[in-house]
Amino acid sequence: MLAWLTDPFALALQQRALLGASLAAIALAVVGTWVVIRGMTFLGDALVHGVVPGIALALLLGFDPLIGAITAAAVMLGGIELVHRQTAFSEDTGIGLLFVGMLGLGVILLSRSAGFAGDLTAVLFGNALGVTAGDLVLLTGVAVVAVVATILGYRHFLVLAFNEQKARLLGLHPAVAHAALLGLITMVIVGSFRTVGTLLVFGLLVGPPATAALLVRRVPAMMLTAAVIGVLSVVVGLVVSYHADTSGSATMAVVPVALFFLVLLGRSVTEAGRGRRSVGAGHTPFS
Repeated sequence: MLAWLTDPFALALQQRALLGASLAAIALAVVGTWVVIRGMTFLGDALVHGVVPGIALALLLGFDPLIGAITAAAVMLGGIELVHRQTAFSEDTGIGLLFVGMLGLGVILLSRSAGFAGDLTAVLFGNALGVTAGDLVLLTGVAVVAVVATILGYRHFLVLAFNEQKARLLGLHPAVAHAALLGLITMVIVGSFRTVGTLLVFGLLVGPPATAALLVRRVPAMMLTAAVIGVLSVVVGLVVSYHADTSGSATMAVVPVALFFLVLLGRSVTEAGRGRRSVGAGHTPFS
């Protein structure tokens, strides 16, 4: 049994995959908690897709994909803000338009590459076993910045998450806090795409925090629980992918989603049982 758990991490590249994906999971869990609390899931999903054309352009022109991803994310956020301010449409309209447009543009750009299928697979689904020492340094920096920024801006983010008007009245500068949060979301997505891919990163951004929200109420506890779930998802995903011969990145992304529904089902069964006991306790044989 022990060998079944340790064999997937026997090689150096497997150990780097474990460490890199765990760092990504921690950063995504911390920032993803704010995404879930603020109801920014659609925006997070759109940003995940929005970086694809920047990465594709980088692959075609031969410059660092990180620069391309950051540039594409900035363009997308600017486009969403433009639609929101210059029209009567809600922010969701701009997000939806750019969601599809940016992803489509990315696929079009990638289709111009001779290795289209391979490039598209790498961009969308990542390569967990291809994590390098440089990637580990980057992911460590991303995780540290995510945690430190959350600690420093905790009060601003917390009040903004529940009552933007109150944040304004308290002088907490909600616009600045919102911009900082968007920057953090962009950072963890861009920093993690090489490990778990631009599409599958969304599973680790939303899955662990959503599951944690079912289990605990306080935000710090939610972040800690989400981080534990994220790392557990990485370990389980890599072990399962090794023995089942499946994509490591895809398996890691599916695990937190499966955990969410298992916890949801367990909570529903528990609450139904409590309800039946409550009804039974409220009636006597003579009622």
